[in-house]
Amino acid sequence: MRVASAALLAVALASGCGAGTVIAEPASAPADAPVFSTATTAAEAGLVDIRERVPDIDLDIRYAGDDNFTGAPVDGYAAARCYLLAPAADALAAVESDLRAQGLRLRIFDCYRPVRAVRRFMRWIEEDDDLVARARYYPNLPKRALRGEYIAPLSGHSRAATVDLTLLECDRDGACRPLDMGTPFDFFDPRANTDSPQASPQQRRNRDRLRAAMERHGFRNYPQEWWHYTLDPEPSKRIHYDVPIEDVPIEDVPLD
Repeated sequence: MRVASAALLAVALASGCGAGTVIAEPASAPADAPVFSTATTAAEAGLVDIRERVPDIDLDIRYAGDDNFTGAPVDGYAAARCYLLAPAADALAAVESDLRAQGLRLRIFDCYRPVRAVRRFMRWIEEDDDLVARARYYPNLPKRALRGEYIAPLSGHSRAATVDLTLLECDRDGACRPLDMGTPFDFFDPRANTDSPQASPQQRRNRDRLRAAMERHGFRNYPQEWWHYTLDPEPSKRIHYDVPIEDVPIEDVPLD
């Protein structure tokens, strides 16, 4: 769950490119300071549902249910949908097309992540520890040690061009199973590093296969997490979105 620290501030200004009105940093702030969209719907933000591109893509959106490190649905995830900006959705659809020709498919764990979800993660860090979650997700760290390196106030996912995913291998009957990547998704440990020496040779080959497929269509891996990829260059390098993920088609969501 790649996140990056940054200041959370500032003043309103208008922006085009489907980003809606945004909140930006003062003129004295660094050139790469975050900008916060005030779009209230996916359509206003220019987001698309990946199933508009690949109707049967495999989705296992963990934060829309209780199968995640918080143990509950996360703020902003009212539906198990994958929203992305159009360039990222198109590139991901191309990856899926290539993989299907090889008897493989993608399984997606997360795509666009609302800012409110990241704030929920920050609050979760301060809550009492859950021994079951700790054993599954962060067995070698105290919970509060996740702050910074693993969980911080901003996430690249909120810029809508980052995805968390794995590979499925499918037989001729269409039955698919996940390839062994060595750790679960959202495992906060060096074993999840893409090139971890603790991964077996087969697990390394599986990770390399995923990386090659994603890089072929412009995605770069975050080396700390084998599942984490961002379209490079990002179509929206600074704008963070906070529209909720809804259980309705994007075109049916009112813009006002």
